[in-house]
Amino acid sequence: MSDKIMWVRSDHLPTYEQRKKVVTAALEAGLVDIVVRQDDKELCRLGRFQAIERRGDDLYIDEERVGMMVEINRPEDLAKASALKDKVEFVVISANDWKVIPLENLIAEFQRSSTEVLASASDPDEARLFAQTLEVGVDGIVITPSDPSVINDFKSTVIGSLPDIELTPIKVTRIAPLSMGDRVCVDTCSLMDVGEGMLIGSQSGCLFLVQSEAMESEYVAARPFRVNAGAVHAYVLGSDGRTKYLSEVRGGDELMAIDTDGKCSPVIVGRAKVEVRPLLLLEAEAEGRRYSTILQNAETIRLCTPSGPVSVSALKVGQEVLARIEAGGRHFGHAIAETIIER
Repeated sequence: MSDKIMWVRSDHLPTYEQRKKVVTAALEAGLVDIVVRQDDKELCRLGRFQAIERRGDDLYIDEERVGMMVEINRPEDLAKASALKDKVEFVVISANDWKVIPLENLIAEFQRSSTEVLASASDPDEARLFAQTLEVGVDGIVITPSDPSVINDFKSTVIGSLPDIELTPIKVTRIAPLSMGDRVCVDTCSLMDVGEGMLIGSQSGCLFLVQSEAMESEYVAARPFRVNAGAVHAYVLGSDGRTKYLSEVRGGDELMAIDTDGKCSPVIVGRAKVEVRPLLLLEAEAEGRRYSTILQNAETIRLCTPSGPVSVSALKVGQEVLARIEAGGRHFGHAIAETIIER
């Protein structure tokens, strides 16, 4: 359900202070699409967000009418909502009694249109139901909180957490120093733990778990925000499940952090540093196929193994390291059922 649109309403609350608290809570939860009253422009000073102004039942973004709110209490109101199909970008449906609304019919009717249906929800359980109706659910949820403290509950209910990734121990077959090349250090806006890093590899079918620099060494202090990821050509896994080249990583991108148990979390990139460094080729074998990645040749770079992190300077042929194995291939970062050979 991570692709659901999520808006937060502040306009329904009677006092400015209540509306201010909702906007603040939404920003703290990382939700930046907020419905505000036309005369609440001061709220925009609380932080940078997309203000969706409610003017009567119409919704505006930067003076452009983008949607309409429809309260449904009788059959005629359903017809009013249906008439908006392909006329506006968003229709926000709300009701005092959801039992009278055939939400399935609305979802089916709008499914192949250019209009997205959003349902107003006052509690997380209601939001979960709307997100799953007819399997696909509504296109989004408009959180209509009476208490700002529940906004985080909505987010975890509707968006959910990232699914675990299965990691496989694979045997190292070759370790070879190379000459100089461009490698990428990914510095994130999060602190990672020992045993946590990113999935990196030269082939999308096998991404190695490269640990963050969360461990101190006799040479440098720990930098738990950093993954010394590897050569510019390598793939890295994003939080959306797509791969991208390390050379494409920029500040503000969202990548996937993963630990040795396969638990995942999104991390924001603060910067990506490309520097010329001595490189190291690592090859491993899984299910009869050879895979590789190219890392910096330095003792601070560690791979995760079933028994703990190991520096590339101490890694031995025959040891097992953790990796994600994937059948098929990738096209523009998307997994596809196609035979692709990457050597």
